[in-house]
Amino acid sequence: MRSEGFDDPDRELDARAIDGEPFEDIMAALDELPDGESLLLINSFEPEPLYGVLEDRGFEHETAKPAPGEWHVEITRA
Repeated sequence: MRSEGFDDPDRELDARAIDGEPFEDIMAALDELPDGESLLLINSFEPEPLYGVLEDRGFEHETAKPAPGEWHVEITRA
């Protein structure tokens, strides 16, 4: 999937498909993310609390809202 304004992400995680709290799944996907690759996180809301965690763990992010009720966050290692 390509989100407008983002480079082609290497991996994708659709948090809308996760039953329950997606935080652990997101962190596991980031732990497995090789240097130089990006993860596209798709969510039904803007995951603002995640942004501080990403910064603390050495990641950068860009956020877009391509459709109502759909948020894309491209995450890369800083």
